[in-house]
Amino acid sequence: MSLIRLLQRKPNGEIVFREPTSGNVPAYAILSHTWGKEEVVFQDIQVGVDMSKTVNKTGWRKIQFCGKQAAVDGLEYFWVDTCCIDKKNAVELGTAINSMFRWVDDQRAWEEAFMNSRLFTRGWTLQELIAPRLVDFFSSEGGRLGSKLSLESQIYEVTGIANKALRGDVLSNFSIKERRSWAERRNTTIEEDAAYCLIGIFDVSMVPNYGERRDQAFRRLEDEIHRLYKGVDFEQFTVGLNLVSFPEATHFVAREKELSKMHELLQDHSSRSCVILHGLGGMGKTQLAITYARRHKEKYTAIFWLNANDEDSLKLSFRDVVQQVLRYHPSTSVLSSVDQNKDLDQVVSAVKAWLEFPRNSNWLLIYDNFDNPKTSGSPDSSAVNIRQFLPRSDHGSVIITTRSSQVRQGERIHIQKLPDVREGLEIVSNVSGRKGIEKDPDAIALVKELDGLPLALSTAGAYLEHVTMSFSDYLRLYKTSWLKLQTTSPLLDSYEDRKLHTTWQITFDRIQQQNPASAKLLKLWAYFDRQDLWFDLFRHANSVDDEWIQKLTKDELNFNEAITLLCTFGLVDPDRSPQQQVGARGYSVHSCVHSWIVFVLNKEWDKSLARLALACVASQVPSTNEKDWWLLQRRLLQNVTRQNVFIVDDKLDIEGLDWASHNLGVLFTNQGKLAEAEKMYVRALQGCEEALGPDHTSTLDTVNNLGILYADQGRLAEAEKMYVRALHGYKKALGPDHTSILSTISNLGILYRGQGKLAEAEKMYLRALQGCEEALGPDHISTLSTVNNLGILYADQGKLAEAEKMYVRALQGCEEALGPDHTSTLSTIHNLGELYSNQGKLVEAEAMFTRALQGCEEALGPNHTSTFYTHKLAEAEIMIRRAMKGFEDTLGPKHTSTLLTIYNLGMLYADQGKLAKAEAMYERALQGYEDAVSLELTSSYSPALNTMFAFGDLYSQTNRIDMARAMYNRALSGYATVQGPSSKRCKQLEDRLQALQAASAESKVGQDEFTKSGVAKPKPFKQKLRQLGSRLNIR
Repeated sequence: MSLIRLLQRKPNGEIVFREPTSGNVPAYAILSHTWGKEEVVFQDIQVGVDMSKTVNKTGWRKIQFCGKQAAVDGLEYFWVDTCCIDKKNAVELGTAINSMFRWVDDQRAWEEAFMNSRLFTRGWTLQELIAPRLVDFFSSEGGRLGSKLSLESQIYEVTGIANKALRGDVLSNFSIKERRSWAERRNTTIEEDAAYCLIGIFDVSMVPNYGERRDQAFRRLEDEIHRLYKGVDFEQFTVGLNLVSFPEATHFVAREKELSKMHELLQDHSSRSCVILHGLGGMGKTQLAITYARRHKEKYTAIFWLNANDEDSLKLSFRDVVQQVLRYHPSTSVLSSVDQNKDLDQVVSAVKAWLEFPRNSNWLLIYDNFDNPKTSGSPDSSAVNIRQFLPRSDHGSVIITTRSSQVRQGERIHIQKLPDVREGLEIVSNVSGRKGIEKDPDAIALVKELDGLPLALSTAGAYLEHVTMSFSDYLRLYKTSWLKLQTTSPLLDSYEDRKLHTTWQITFDRIQQQNPASAKLLKLWAYFDRQDLWFDLFRHANSVDDEWIQKLTKDELNFNEAITLLCTFGLVDPDRSPQQQVGARGYSVHSCVHSWIVFVLNKEWDKSLARLALACVASQVPSTNEKDWWLLQRRLLQNVTRQNVFIVDDKLDIEGLDWASHNLGVLFTNQGKLAEAEKMYVRALQGCEEALGPDHTSTLDTVNNLGILYADQGRLAEAEKMYVRALHGYKKALGPDHTSILSTISNLGILYRGQGKLAEAEKMYLRALQGCEEALGPDHISTLSTVNNLGILYADQGKLAEAEKMYVRALQGCEEALGPDHTSTLSTIHNLGELYSNQGKLVEAEAMFTRALQGCEEALGPNHTSTFYTHKLAEAEIMIRRAMKGFEDTLGPKHTSTLLTIYNLGMLYADQGKLAKAEAMYERALQGYEDAVSLELTSSYSPALNTMFAFGDLYSQTNRIDMARAMYNRALSGYATVQGPSSKRCKQLEDRLQALQAASAESKVGQDEFTKSGVAKPKPFKQKLRQLGSRLNIR
């Protein structure tokens, strides 16, 4: 570090010089300011000077302020440019000017004014603003205005200095043009200082020569900058940028992270630097390379654009390089002697020789569209060996753009979709000329659909530029008439005559040539969802009579070979997310690529591939007895939903695939999509009845599942019919003692319990239990499941001792048969906790709940539905809210499990006296049930009836008698249908209605008495209802 002279403020307030030093420099503060009249200079403060004159100068106030403020911040020393440099000493002045940026780069500074201050218009204050890591701003009165970080946006607005530069980013990351722009509006008292104040900004050294005039000073500065980046002999090899050879790069946005990474990798000119930009076609790799070249063109002696699509194009590009160089340096013998029209191989060699000159080391070559690299074993004769076209010397810079991830000649940067919707909106706005779309919901929906692909965004913008169509109409056509929309869209200058529907065709042709199984897999993808395909999903496909599909699914190695080729060309992306997954990680394609696969590769609907996709998906639907069944079903849901669309739209021939419809129905049922499940089951039932007959066991399986579905929907009468039909059918087909019958008997027990027919339910459970024990043994999981159900029934009947015996037996059996962490074990633990809670054994109950909660979280994860049902008594509201959030995220806000949790939260609020919150929860739950199972079926759906019951209680508590009566009557009608008019629930509701009637009459009498005599005062309604309730034993 150069010698630096500091001021020292002693404890008594005296300010003196500290001897100049270059080593062991103490921490110090810097006064950043603009010069005014009567500044204190070096001669005014040196030893032996009469300080009485100095302290009377106007500038002394600033020195005193800086010393005091430094002391406040714990600093003894400070530096002020007016007096810490002896400007009469030319050597010292020159050294200071060349070192000043480094001095302030390590320290802190203060500012006197802001926004309208001369600070932002003076030349020398630029480096004082940028270089320090920390800058605090003060007014001339000493009041703190803020820091460089807190006032960053205002500083940018006034100065145009990029935020990253203010935060301390390396200045070489910014182009010479940008750094020069920071000083364009700044002035200096001495004209040459306009150039000298930039010496530190550009990290160059030059001797000040006052009197040389401003223009000459800037010419010398430019020379020093060019020598720094381009070398001493840069003029001998400088070639102007030929924009004609570059593709268009209009409407480029964002990618600052990638540009910074490119600069980081390419800025070292001591050896060869090479960056490979790889990714899906249409991602903007070429535009990124162009933007980099234009931003940093001052740092290179020459930049050449080479078309690497094939060898012939590359050779012609090298001929263009010869012509460009000779235009600037016609006497270059190594190039001028070449016959450009005769032997292009010789042209390539000559250009490489010129690039290999030791002093010609600061060039940049851009090899664009190197999409067909030659690899070992590749049969493609048109593939390019790029090594033949690279200079051999270890200097210069190279950028390669490619769709292939196999190119490894340098540091690779994967160019992916634009992550921010705002960036997509900017492209659409720029290309279409439609401004102010940042908050347009239709524009946002369109950009989200195009999913950050610059080519698709630019295509949409180009189309919308010439038509009056709305964003929503364009999106509609994009989804329904994709191919026609793309073929009629204008060409884009920045994408070399390629359109969205053709850009991937060349890649596909190369894939088909290298591995037909890869091409077949890509075509098959049209009939799956675009996201998450994996090997096991295609296991069913090995039975298909297609050579390439059989090869694809023969084993996992063949599949990996096929999918790897697709990944290599960027058409498919492997899932690298850290999220836990069941089975192997999957693969996905971009939404625009998927549209191309659907509308171009499958322009004609392929019935066989569509049926194959349905069979693949349906065959993977797991039963609830399998490990991690819930996670696998969630993983399949997107593909099942896509198959459902095909089936509903009659695009799929499902003849002979009734089992597939049945399996889709199972998944929809388990995932709470009951309407979709019903349609699948009905289709499966019709197909089975026609193909196999009404009494075939496959038909009966669907009948049984339809019964389960109807029960879930609250359609209990229809459910009972299905169960009875299945039961009779199984007896006829399999005999009265077959184990398949026991499942239906158990289902009937569950149904009767839901109807309040507890005696009938007990008969069914006991019958199922006896059959399971005889046929399967007392410790079989089917037996234990029935034991658990019996425990639930006994708890409903108030037979708590019998219930406890059943739960304990079920728990012991499950622990031995399935292990302590199996979901069936945890379910029984939870039931036992509920029982202990009802018995008042709160310590034991909480222990059970805690064990069940921990087990569910470990076995299924914190977001599994079973986890949500388990909660600690002392944390009821927190746990119920957690359950509700989990259900909403996992199953959706309208799923019946979500609605049940919302109802439970309402009940909790009611118990806490938070009636307004309770009412909101009840309202949301009831509306949700009406939407989920239909308004008509709500009248017989038990969870909805429970909500009506609770709603009636709340209306009663809040003195809304008419509303309470209406809700009670609605609930009573439903319970009478489901459980019978003599059920416990009906009796409770009748008592409540009677209490309402009595309270209403008493209230009216009291009101009449008060009106007549003015003496009697009616009791509060809540109090009367409470008294009547106690007489009628209402809880």
